[in-house]
Amino acid sequence: QVQLVESGGGLVQPGGSLRLSCTVSGRTFSRSAMAWFRQAPMKDRELVATVTWSGTATYYPDSVKGRFTISREVAKSTVYLQMNSLKPEDTAVYYCAARDGSSSERLWQRWPYWGQGTQVTVSS
Repeated sequence: QVQLVESGGGLVQPGGSLRLSCTVSGRTFSRSAMAWFRQAPMKDRELVATVTWSGTATYYPDSVKGRFTISREVAKSTVYLQMNSLKPEDTAVYYCAARDGSSSERLWQRWPYWGQGTQVTVSS
């Protein structure tokens, strides 16, 4: 049994910051990868960050590069997404995901473990 639970979403002004957390239980992911995806209404699910559980590699698409940072705290079995300089177009439900194997997988359909999502709304 693998469980991922996100928290930290909310309403924030444009230019503001939020930190999302994803707690992982059920088993360790020492040889796996973690990711954050987001999905806005009537839009496809979009990858925003990946990290290996070992923390040796990260990835960000151009849309969030320089603004978002993914990290993990192994002792707490927690993955974080620090979001700075938030824009209205960042508004979405943000999901934590995990998979065995490569962190380079960009398609959400190939990430089998998911949290329930947390809403992030960027609005003035």
